[in-house]
Amino acid sequence: MDNILPLIEHGHLDFGENKVQEAVDKWTEIKDNNSNIKLHMIGKLQTNKVKFAVKLFDYIHSVDSEKLAKKIADEQLKAQRNIKVFIQVNIGDESQKSGINIDETNNLIIFCKKINLNVIGLMCIPPVEIDPTGHFKEMNKINKVNNFEELSMGMSSDYLKAAQFNSTYLRIGSNIFGQRN
Repeated sequence: MDNILPLIEHGHLDFGENKVQEAVDKWTEIKDNNSNIKLHMIGKLQTNKVKFAVKLFDYIHSVDSEKLAKKIADEQLKAQRNIKVFIQVNIGDESQKSGINIDETNNLIIFCKKINLNVIGLMCIPPVEIDPTGHFKEMNKINKVNNFEELSMGMSSDYLKAAQFNSTYLRIGSNIFGQRN
């Protein structure tokens, strides 16, 4: 917490979190006192945590199924909020990672729009052990085909490369705050 407040005082507005409960504990009071802060859910979101996430987060970067999309749509109606969402694509087809298969992307986008989710772009986390250039290029292409203006890709290790392929949301927390414990 001590490392976040100086950034807020300096004017930084967008922050990401991986875990809903940790974010609720850390950010509820801060957001109550700073209405201009935008909080981004960048980790895997379980459906049983959606009602808490919708109340706190302004963006959800990890929509990866119709079930999750429907739960978000239902909860945001109850909370009278309009969360901005990204469809998470498992661009490297890695079994240990979340995200939809690249071939299922269009179907999930159509479903999300049908249930009135505010889909603003795509998100990916490419494989760590290889050059991400091809994956970033492919994500940029899919994003453009769908006329999305926002693209969430790039982390501390590859954000400069992601920026070359039009990423608008970079997740560089460990370069700023250090590695998580």
